[in-house]
Amino acid sequence: MSILKPILIPFSALYGLGVGIRNFLFDTGVLKSRSFKIPVLCIGNITVGGTGKTPHTELLIDTLRKEFRVACLSRGYKRKSSGFVLATAASTAAELGDEPLQIHRKFPDILVACDADRVRGIERLSALPEPPEVIVLDDAFQHRYVKAGKNIVLIDYHRPVNKDCLLPAGRLRERSSALKRADYLIVTKCPPTLSPIERRIFYKHLKIKPYQKLFFTRISYGSIQSLDGTKEAIPADKKCGILCVTGIAQPTPYIEHLKGITPKVSEMRYPDHHAFTPRDLEEIAKKFQALPEKKKYILTTEKDAMRLSSVSLPEELKKHIRYIPIVPEFVKDQETFFTQIVEYVRKNQK
Repeated sequence: MSILKPILIPFSALYGLGVGIRNFLFDTGVLKSRSFKIPVLCIGNITVGGTGKTPHTELLIDTLRKEFRVACLSRGYKRKSSGFVLATAASTAAELGDEPLQIHRKFPDILVACDADRVRGIERLSALPEPPEVIVLDDAFQHRYVKAGKNIVLIDYHRPVNKDCLLPAGRLRERSSALKRADYLIVTKCPPTLSPIERRIFYKHLKIKPYQKLFFTRISYGSIQSLDGTKEAIPADKKCGILCVTGIAQPTPYIEHLKGITPKVSEMRYPDHHAFTPRDLEEIAKKFQALPEKKKYILTTEKDAMRLSSVSLPEELKKHIRYIPIVPEFVKDQETFFTQIVEYVRKNQK
């Protein structure tokens, strides 16, 4: 336990009081939640950082886009722009944020937009000449001004919410009782093997209601890619060197995956959503050049790659950078989950 936790507990109590009053005002109708004719799906969590929202959002989009015109609406965390922004081929991480840019580049056939005011964002998307048939809200579980048709909440297997506490002493945005607003709960980052007993324990601790469904996913990794999006396999050479550059909330699983390629992994960790500066690039280049291995690479996450590709990278550095996409895998019942979501969207077309 952090030595600061006892000091921060009173601040968590104050924070919890504020969140509790806000939720009470929504629950009693003093603050209004707005429904929309278009189906709205919300993916979120009740903790800060690192539950895997973006990969799960992409998995959902990839299924929905086969049948519907899809839009993804995000706040665009740490973007430099403001108001409503619709992604274009020229968009950058500074304009959209790294996660919306990643989704836009992966799925150029869907609409991707940013707006901190989700109600306004949905209105703007609905007013387009070819409006979407379903809108996916990224990280909007606490944005209660929109009443989503289905709420999908992610929980990190390694950070059970029943053992956590509110900010700033813990990582919870809301008390675990807020999970009653969810229709689907997904426990992410599960180990390769998950026993029936472990699943039952999560059912108990999360206090799953009759109207809720609980699913479990684990991390899998896609093909190694260069910054221009071309797939390029790195030979399984245990003698090669890797400099791992990350600016995400939970980099440890990714680093462990790289150690499966080679044990010679050096690390450079930056804060989540870090905006890389020219000085950072100089430090990365210097540390990379210092690696003793003859064959060496710079590996980063897909989210970090979006920010790196939006800055002026020296060509000598850029040619060495690769990233590995994350692809969630359902432990079981994947078809059940997507069948139910698709059926909801079909039935609610207006």
